[in-house]
Amino acid sequence: MAAYMLLIVEDPAQRATRTEAQGKQVFDRMLQFADELKRRGKLKAVESLSSPDANAARVQVRNGAARLVDGPFAEAKEMVGGFFLVEAADRDEAIAIARECPAAQWATVEVRATGPCYT
Repeated sequence: MAAYMLLIVEDPAQRATRTEAQGKQVFDRMLQFADELKRRGKLKAVESLSSPDANAARVQVRNGAARLVDGPFAEAKEMVGGFFLVEAADRDEAIAIARECPAAQWATVEVRATGPCYT
């Protein structure tokens, strides 16, 4: 078994297209998906991330000096909206799990194996 990160990559503007009730329905679907992964023994961790706002920050340390970068968030066409850390036998199983994720219907689910950053 190996660990895979399923990153939910979404358009930052798409959340604003839903009413609060619709947003809660989508969130409930994601919670149900997480519960199903737990039941199957596949879920290691899960978290939803709030939309970038004044509480978000990006930090860089260069030559010993820390600084905030690009205000509260980077200007980007996409943002990471959350993640699932799952246990899977291999890449194919991780991809199969990603296909089941409700967010794949409105966002991209990026599948990445965990491992050392030097490879």
